[in-house]
Amino acid sequence: MPTTASQPEVVHALSFDIEDWFHIVEIKAVEDPATWPKLSAESSLVERYTDLILRICDQHRTRATFFVLGWIAERHPGLVRRIRDAGHELGTHSFWHRKVYELSPEVFSSDIADSLAAIRSAVNDPALPIPGFRAPSFSITPGTEWAFDVLLRHGVAYDASLFPGSRGHGGYACTPGPHVLTTPAGARLPELPMSVGPVGVGPLRKRMCYSGGGYMRLLPEWMIRQGMSAERAAGRGTVVYLHPRDFAPDCPRVPMPLHRRFKCYVGAASTEGKLHALLKAERWTTCREALVRAGLLPAA
Repeated sequence: MPTTASQPEVVHALSFDIEDWFHIVEIKAVEDPATWPKLSAESSLVERYTDLILRICDQHRTRATFFVLGWIAERHPGLVRRIRDAGHELGTHSFWHRKVYELSPEVFSSDIADSLAAIRSAVNDPALPIPGFRAPSFSITPGTEWAFDVLLRHGVAYDASLFPGSRGHGGYACTPGPHVLTTPAGARLPELPMSVGPVGVGPLRKRMCYSGGGYMRLLPEWMIRQGMSAERAAGRGTVVYLHPRDFAPDCPRVPMPLHRRFKCYVGAASTEGKLHALLKAERWTTCREALVRAGLLPAA
């Protein structure tokens, strides 16, 4: 997009949380990990739609960050290799997709260690840098700041877990855009929070997330661009996050409350077209590179 005096050029961060359709929090029908192998064997979507995402990125010559669930890396190592071989950044999305605020520091530490090991094993590279982490459901909330120190102990260089707004399973008031936070132990950790901005018209205009997951499926493209324009005017890029199931109109249905059904399934047929349009119109990079551009991480 051309640079103007009022809207300086910014580069946005593109990211994908690589999990299967049944990795949905607080849905009884799929909450037991013992059922996941059977569900995966019957109707896995993760390879098919992640490969679609890879084709879209390749078409637009765009690099992204793929936050991979360790459970997925362990069972689909070829998929992790395809992501790596396409030149994208690998990050971790935990191993078991459990909410951080329900874990102890010790359990969380073990989960992160297992996830990093699974991703490195998938690409047969025990020294592979895995710089970033995104918590399942953005579940680092006030009181769980200890998680930042755990991440640093495991060599994670940045976090992308904070959601500066109200939501069902997370929410953490923080500085908008890339910034550095101070951990309980006094260390410094670069943070790339989700984007929120004023979208809508008239009395319906409100500050909300507009660029990820269900928000991106449900909102019309003009509202997504409206949020991006507001962030651009503030000198910030937008962080987009999507899951393979966000592209899947054929996603299997399981029993859940009506409002969750709406948020989980509606709009999936529109995601691919919206992503194509955004990648064509804007400049994009990985989460790590967005933090490098902000001066918060060293260049590789």
